[in-house]
Amino acid sequence: MEPPNQAKPGERRDFFKQTAALVIGGIAGIFPALAGLTVVFDPLRRKSGASSFTRVASLVSLPSDGVPRKFQVIADRSDAWNKFPQVPIGSVYLRRTGEDKVEAFNVVCPHAGCFVDYNTKLGSYLCPCHNSTFAIDGRIKDTKSPSARGLDSLEVELRQGTEVWVKFQNFQAGSAEKKPVV
Repeated sequence: MEPPNQAKPGERRDFFKQTAALVIGGIAGIFPALAGLTVVFDPLRRKSGASSFTRVASLVSLPSDGVPRKFQVIADRSDAWNKFPQVPIGSVYLRRTGEDKVEAFNVVCPHAGCFVDYNTKLGSYLCPCHNSTFAIDGRIKDTKSPSARGLDSLEVELRQGTEVWVKFQNFQAGSAEKKPVV
């Protein structure tokens, strides 16, 4: 008669087989699981890149009389998984304020996000959604305007003396504070 607490040789072999199968299966399964987690969490790992300067126009395309001109901003755009080279990402109004100085405004109205137009007869920007007017320097022109702030100005750089580069970004509409949209 065998002692009751001693395992049989077949049971011991089965234990080792099952343990080895679990260890090998775990090692083999960890690589696909890590690859899947990498794909799922990839958008969180990417930095929401702060917008950089983009070439928008040539200085000679801006009239020296200070009248604003609308330009489309073309740049590379990417989302979590796709990259789109050289696509329109927005528009800006550019105007000369001096021989080598340029001012830029985002075309989006800070009140409700509509696109503003420049009215040459009035010499001001007009939002067609709520009839608010903005002065040529972007300030609110009409005191009854529902917009809580003036047009959103953007950083401008002149490079090589002839190229106008703008740091394009959008801002939250409907707020008195100028907050960048991330």
